[in-house]
Amino acid sequence: MRMILFTCLILGCVMTVQSQENMDQAGITKALLNYVEGFYEGDTTKLIASLKPSLYKIGYWKNEKTGIYDFDGKMTYTQAIAYARNVAIKKNFAKADASKKVIVLDVHDQTAVGKVTAWWGIDYVLLSREGDHWMIEEVLWEGPALKK
Repeated sequence: MRMILFTCLILGCVMTVQSQENMDQAGITKALLNYVEGFYEGDTTKLIASLKPSLYKIGYWKNEKTGIYDFDGKMTYTQAIAYARNVAIKKNFAKADASKKVIVLDVHDQTAVGKVTAWWGIDYVLLSREGDHWMIEEVLWEGPALKK
């Protein structure tokens, strides 16, 4: 009887951990999709839902003439929201066939890392947990995207 109770307890713990991992994967994936779709669709609501106000985003763009990557500056939370708002105002949406791939690379209790492939290139994204919600803290990106 004790062995059955012990086995049930262990299985319950394993199932709880697995359930939490699935919830984390889903939450991180949602934050990454909100990020790329927010820029693609000009949807500030999606960005607000997944970006921390302390966002720090920096990137590098390959100079076509020299072939060298140049620092392309940094983007703050306020600038990200303004960029998306401008996409919506100008109706400068991403093309229907634009790359939009998100991958969860690593998950821990409080932090995670993901990768976003978008029309502009590759973004490596650091996230943190806010209660049961995942938020984007930092982004390091490189563009342009590789040609298909």
